[in-house]
Amino acid sequence: MPLTLQPNLKEPGRRYFRDFSPGDDFYEALIDAHRDLSDEQSEALNARLILLLANQVGDIAVLREALTLARKGV
Repeated sequence: MPLTLQPNLKEPGRRYFRDFSPGDDFYEALIDAHRDLSDEQSEALNARLILLLANQVGDIAVLREALTLARKGV
């Protein structure tokens, strides 16, 4: 499975009028998850989220590609 680089966020059963709306919804949920956390708690949340999502993806080659691309932007 190749790494998907195009917007791919959606919510089953929900219709969106703009392609970026699902991404906005996710960003809002992400910000809400971090609300009122200390910096340390926020870092722990990010680490746990990364591991949960990596497990969901499951494909080590895709995860390696994502790590490589993410590191290029730092």
